[in-house]
Amino acid sequence: MVDQAVKEQLSSYRQSIDNIDAALVHILAERFRCTKAVGMLKAKYDLPPADPAREEYQIARLRRLAQDAHLDPDFAEKFLNFIITEVIRHHEAIAAEHGGATEKTV
Repeated sequence: MVDQAVKEQLSSYRQSIDNIDAALVHILAERFRCTKAVGMLKAKYDLPPADPAREEYQIARLRRLAQDAHLDPDFAEKFLNFIITEVIRHHEAIAAEHGGATEKTV
């Protein structure tokens, strides 16, 4: 049988995790609202959905931030690559809707 104090501490940690997960969802939603605006601008001016130089910069930047925060930089890079892939997919869809560029690279 687990001590009541241990159960309470576990519950407290889990509540914190639930709150952080909710915050992450809201932050991601806001990020995608911003990237949608970028996609609309790119479509309007017939710019390519992907920007490899920007992506490379962002990955390096996120790796440094992760390292400073004592988070595995490889994990942070995988996470950002997942987001970038999704953003590019959205930008390609927006471009297709507006008859613009659908190429993944410049």
